[in-house]
Amino acid sequence: MSIRVLIADDDPLTRSALHTILTLDDEIKIVAEAADGDQAILEAARTRPDVILMDIRMPGIDGLEAARQILDAHRPRPRIIMLTTFDLDEYVYAALSAGASGFLLKDTAPERLAAAVRLVADGDALLAPTITRRLVER
Repeated sequence: MSIRVLIADDDPLTRSALHTILTLDDEIKIVAEAADGDQAILEAARTRPDVILMDIRMPGIDGLEAARQILDAHRPRPRIIMLTTFDLDEYVYAALSAGASGFLLKDTAPERLAAAVRLVADGDALLAPTITRRLVER
């Protein structure tokens, strides 16, 4: 059984790289891509993915608000992994408050990305190791 994934990121190169990395895993199927939060909301409704990789900062509706709207509208709820280049605590807290199942930085190793998708699809939560370490230290 495949894990159905929606990729939402405003950068076409990032979307393409994520697509390429994830489709190397036989368990993962990319069902749609979105360039902004509005399109992510529409594609989530149309394709009903299991997991959404969502960039936080996108034009129009950002990834945090798109995640809130998607999670409020869908049953069963997709699992959302927030992606960002910005390692800011405020983003981590906002993502978790919005209902995200995971939070990764875009410098995550490719093999960890596919593992993260499988992990959240199984119902677990995930934080980037640097963020987890920082939270534990506090």
